[in-house]
Formats: sequence, C-alpha cells, structure tokens
Amino acid sequence: QLVESGGASVQAGGSLNVSCGASEYIASRNCLGRFRQAPGKAQEAVASIDRYFNERYAVAVKGRFTISKDVAKNTLHLQMNNLKPEDSARYYCAASNRLLASGFCHKSGSWGQGTQVTVS
Repeated sequence: QLVESGGASVQAGGSLNVSCGASEYIASRNCLGRFRQAPGKAQEAVASIDRYFNERYAVAVKGRFTISKDVAKNTLHLQMNNLKPEDSARYYCAASNRLLASGFCHKSGSWGQGTQVTVS
C-alpha cells in the first residue's frame, strides 16, 4: 500500500515536496515513479527512479523536479521547484517490478491514492 502526502496549492515559482510512504520494502521494486493527471488530459509519467537509483524525468519537468527514495524509511519523494501553472495535476506514486525501455515505470504494480498539486 502506498500512502501519499504533501499536495497543496502554491504560487507559481514556488516549491513543494510530495511524498509517498510504502508498507512494502521498496528496495525490492525495480521502479518507483511519479505520474500526474490534469483534468481533461491523459495521465503522464513525470519521473522515475530504479533500484540502482537511476533517475528519469519528463522533458517538461527536467531541471525542476528531483525524485529520490529513502529505502530505510520506505519512502519516495518528489521535490518540485519553480512550479508552473501547467504543473497543476493530481500526482500519483507507483511501485512496479517492470521498467520500460523509456526508463519510466510500467503502470502495473501498486499505486497511491494521489495527491493534488495546484499552482496559480
């Protein structure tokens, strides 16, 4: 089970850290990732980190977002800086045993309930 926290409403240019706590041993997962979905838009991969700590980012967030995992605490973090209105969406964490060729996580596996990020 993945439990998310940290979503909020912030102003453009601000920062936010959304976290995802897991009841499972996340180090055993090949891929941990963050997806987002804005109203009326398709779900998109935002960032991922594999079991070897290799990171992958969507072009739209590269240089502004940082994904990290704390294996000891079974927690996944997404630090978001210089937020833009287009970053507004519901953010979901995912834990998968499958890593796509793109470097992002396959959508199979465990999912969090999502946390809302609104940038104005």
